[in-house]
Amino acid sequence: MTSPVWHPFTQHGLNEPIPRVVRAEGALLHLADGGSLIDAISSWWVTTHGHCHPRIAAAIAQQAGQLDQLIFAGYTHEPAETVARGLIEIAPRSPDSDPLAYVFFSDSGSTAVEVALKMALGYWHNLALDGQAEARSRILVLEHGYHGDTIGTMSVGERGVYNAAWTPLLFDVGTIPFPAPGKEQASLDALEAACRDKPAAFIVEPLILGAGGMLLYPPHVLRDMAAICRRHDVLFIADEVMTGWGRTGTLFACEQAGVVPDIMAVAKGITGGAIPLAATLATARIFEAHKSTDRARLFYHSSSYTANAIACAAAVANLAIWREEDVRGRLAALADGITTRLASLARHPAFANPRQLGTIAAIDIVTPDAGYLSDLAPRLRAFFLQHGLLLRPLGNTIYLMPPYCVDEQQLDRIFAALVAAGDHFSA
Repeated sequence: MTSPVWHPFTQHGLNEPIPRVVRAEGALLHLADGGSLIDAISSWWVTTHGHCHPRIAAAIAQQAGQLDQLIFAGYTHEPAETVARGLIEIAPRSPDSDPLAYVFFSDSGSTAVEVALKMALGYWHNLALDGQAEARSRILVLEHGYHGDTIGTMSVGERGVYNAAWTPLLFDVGTIPFPAPGKEQASLDALEAACRDKPAAFIVEPLILGAGGMLLYPPHVLRDMAAICRRHDVLFIADEVMTGWGRTGTLFACEQAGVVPDIMAVAKGITGGAIPLAATLATARIFEAHKSTDRARLFYHSSSYTANAIACAAAVANLAIWREEDVRGRLAALADGITTRLASLARHPAFANPRQLGTIAAIDIVTPDAGYLSDLAPRLRAFFLQHGLLLRPLGNTIYLMPPYCVDEQQLDRIFAALVAAGDHFSA
């Protein structure tokens, strides 16, 4: 029977196999045919501590029998209050910057970033209404960035085949060149020049661009970009949807640069990957610019499931795991294990440009058929599926982002399959 399901990022006309997963635990996905896969990309970068983590699953079950859903416009509940306080406590801090002080809930990374953009524009709009500043509406973005698939987030992301159909809906932005090795100062100079024209905000993925090809840049560049924005009073937005929750080796990537953004978006690992939830954190000045006795100036954004109580309970459990367990020790051990194996893989002639940031690793297969639409990518996916791995290469770039519970034997299997892929596709 033909399935009525329309899958994301799937070209159904190619009739590629779609495995049915029936159960998951730790780093493993168990299939309907009796096989299993190592989830080497944390099911699109969301699963941190492992699938079906007992503490998170128990919190979800308990909350489901107590309070499932509540309108969050004018009402509140304890799980949301606890998550908000917990996020503020663990958010990046610096003695030189105003702290992130307020939390606005949403339900996905895209919406968390969309909220961030609307907060930034609303901030300048309201200041202009009060005569405190001139209106600003232009957004600056970093080349090759990706921030989601809603209209606003596509507008601030790289333009290409994945959003070409909706170009008429996208707004114009100013693009800052990516700070590639040896070109960091040129990127900073371009940002400095663009900030002189008084844009509203600059949005970045801190330290690593995910869907753009796992492109790395150093902490000092992130720090310098934030300093430039501060000098010109341009709001600095950090999209920590992918980079947050330990992926880069620290809880948030901004910590490595000592940067506190004006607005920060988090999602994916906020519930350990168990259930959708997202949040946008903002400094007090962003909040205060929207606070008024005039109801026309409230922040007009919500979804029906804003701060869903069950999702917030999962996030409370996730925060407790970070607080009470040695998650950072697991991160360090996993990063070390990846480093050793990646160094060995890099000696294979089929591979080039090995790179790693914390528990994220990437390497490119040498091929003339590179790029996002490379025919190599679906063949690699099928190859890894046959070898018991869930991997989704970005064109000819193979990346790893496993859950933190992955063990040494599973890492060995992952890298053995990468070697086999190099042998197979370079032959």
